[in-house]
Amino acid sequence: MTTEVINETTTSIDAAEFAALADHVLSAMHVNPLAELNILFIDPEPMAELHVRWLDLEGPTDVMSFPMDELRPGTAENETPPGTLGDVVLCPQVAAKQALEAGHSAVEEMLLLTVHGILHLLGYDHVEPEEKQEMFALQRTLLLTFLAERGK
Repeated sequence: MTTEVINETTTSIDAAEFAALADHVLSAMHVNPLAELNILFIDPEPMAELHVRWLDLEGPTDVMSFPMDELRPGTAENETPPGTLGDVVLCPQVAAKQALEAGHSAVEEMLLLTVHGILHLLGYDHVEPEEKQEMFALQRTLLLTFLAERGK
C-alpha cells in the first residue's frame, strides 16, 4: 500500500504508526497493495472550513473522508483493483478533547478515527442502526488486532 501521512499541525504524529495501521486495515479488507491513501492531520480552523464546505455543519469535526476511486472491500480470492482510495483528514485537537471524554489517549483516539475514516472510504456508513453496528464492530476489531500485533 502507498500511504502518505501528512502532518500540517504542531501535534507530534508518529507517521510510521499511522501508515502501518492503514496497511493493516487495507490488507484485512483485501484492498489491492497498489492502492493509494493519504492521511492528513490539520488544525481546527481548516477542519471547520472543510466541515462547512462539504457537510454544511459548523465547527471543526474529528475526521472526514474524501473518497476518490470508490474502491470497495475485496475478498481473499478477489482483491480490489488498484486505485486511489482517497483522503482521511483528522483534527488532533478535536480528537484530544474526545479522548479525554472517553478516558483514553489522544493517539488511541486518532488511531480509531483513522480506521473509521478508511472504512468510510471503503463505502461503510453508520446512518442506519444495522450499518452502525456493522461498521463500529469492524472498526473495533481492526483496531484491536492492529494493537495486538504491535504489542500495545
